[in-house]
Parts: sequence; C-alpha cells; structure tokens
Amino acid sequence: MKTHSEGSSYTRRDFVGMMALAGAAPLMGISTRARAAQSAGNARTAAAGPTCVHVFSKPLQWLSYQETAALIAETGFGGIDFSVRPGGHVLPENVETDLPRAVEAARQAGLKVEMITTAIVDARDPHTERILRTASQLGVKYYRLGYVSYDNQAGVWASLQKHRAAFQALAELNARHGIHGAYQNHSGVRVGGPVWDLHELVRDADPRWFGVQYDIRHATVEGGESWPVGLRLLAPWIRCSDIKDFKWVQSPGRLVVEDVPLGTGVVNYDLYFKLVKELGVAGPMSMHFEYPPFERVREPIPAAKKRAVFAAAMKQDFAALKERMAKQQVM
Repeated sequence: MKTHSEGSSYTRRDFVGMMALAGAAPLMGISTRARAAQSAGNARTAAAGPTCVHVFSKPLQWLSYQETAALIAETGFGGIDFSVRPGGHVLPENVETDLPRAVEAARQAGLKVEMITTAIVDARDPHTERILRTASQLGVKYYRLGYVSYDNQAGVWASLQKHRAAFQALAELNARHGIHGAYQNHSGVRVGGPVWDLHELVRDADPRWFGVQYDIRHATVEGGESWPVGLRLLAPWIRCSDIKDFKWVQSPGRLVVEDVPLGTGVVNYDLYFKLVKELGVAGPMSMHFEYPPFERVREPIPAAKKRAVFAAAMKQDFAALKERMAKQQVM
C-alpha cells in the first residue's frame, strides 16, 4: 500500500482543503428558510415574554360559552383557549357558526381568544381549511395541532419524513390564512414525546406559520434535567406554550405521573421563566387544569358547588403563576 511519504499525490494542502469542506458541509445543508428561522429567533428581544394567559377550555365544557367566559374572567385570566375538535367546546362541523359565538362571548367578558386547540394534522381534511379560515377571520393567531404517531414498521426516521411532508402542506395553508400552527410536545411514545424529534419536523419551517407549542410539564417528564437543551433548540419556532405541573408517584417497578396544582410539583418554573426571558420566547400561554377537581374526580361534585370549587383552584394556580413570572421579570 502506498503511503503519503512514498509519493502519494494526497498532499497536506489537500488534507486542509478537505477538512475545510467537511466543516462547511453542515452549513451547506441548512436551508435558507432554516437560517432565517434561526435569525428570527436570535433577533427577539430578551425583554419579550408571554403575553396573555389563556385557560384551556377542556375541563369547562360543561359550561356554556358565556358561563365559561364569566368564570375565566372572574379568576383573573386574560383569554380562553377553546377546544375546537371532536368532542370539544366547538365541534369542527359547527365551527363557522359556533366559534364566532364562543369568541364573542369571550370578548364580551373582556377576554382574548388568541389561540385554539384542534385535532388538525392534515391539510386535506374537509374540516381543516374551514377551521383555519374561520379562526383567522375572528383574529385567532395560533392553533394547536392534533397528534401523530410513529409507524413502527416503517421506522422512526421514515415516520418523521412522512409527517414532515404533511406538516409542510399545513404550513403553506397556514400562510394563506395568516395563522400559526403549533405541535405540542407531549410525553409518551407519540411524535413529540422526545422533543428532539420536533426539530426534524420544523427545522425548515417558517416560524411565522408553523412551529411548536412548548409544554414544560411534558418536557420535564421526558427530559428530566436535560429539558433546557430541547428548549434552546426549539426556541426559534415557539410562539405559544402550555403551563401545568406534576409530581412523580412511585409504585412497584414504575413511576407514575400525577398532575398537581402549579407550584406544588417538580417543574422548575424559576429556571423555565429565566430561559424564556433569555431566549426571548414570547406569545400567549395556555393554562391547563388536569388535577382534581377538574379531572380524576372520585365522587361527582354537585353543580351548585362545582363552579365555586373550580374558581378557587383556578385563582390559586394563577397567583402561583404570576409569582413565578414576576420573580424572573417575565410579564
């Protein structure tokens, strides 16, 4: 075998040149849109923070739109994140009549509706464009998508490429209607559980129209102490977020997640809001209530008492949230 010292034409200059190309290769693989997204993230001011705190309406669907708005306004929140999906507060087939009613009820109570939650995952679904068009016309800026899963037969990478193509079509539809679609990171084995997989789905997306609805509770469940890395990676595409807390409950052979009132669990909100400020993550937040008395209630609460119990718990969580935001000067 001929070595370099034996007269090979492979010179030191060639070696240096190849190393330079190798170093440049990752940059050459990044699309112009991806670089624009990174620039958009870097350009955000660190003083920017979450704007309006909405309440996810899922546990309040037993109330009318007017009753929901009155309760949320009473508890101090600034907006409603209506569920617009099968079984939701607004049914997709009725979106053109019922979403305007819901938004009007909110506004009559002095509340905003900047975000909604949907089951949308496909631009070709017959309800998709009707939902996006109606929401955009009503001033809704952001919607949460539904969830997609991995195809274990195809494999992780092939699954991501399939969903990536579908989400690119959605992003184009979002741009036409002037609304941002966001995929929530959710603990478990579906797409978005590991958080890092979402970067593959959004890395070429224009963050004005497509990104991530970041959920710190689910990120903590899956990321433990490494969740700040994922937050930094996804920050340029985060335009809205979710808020809730949990604790670990140990049982033989496993740990179980139990949702709890804000500030009584393990989510490190001091660090989270410090990073939110540092990274300039902005946009509305959706407060989720997934602990008793909102969910997992062993004995039904009488209707006359239910509203008062809900209101007390909501006020307590909102006070805890404001305290943690104020501590990091994120308002």
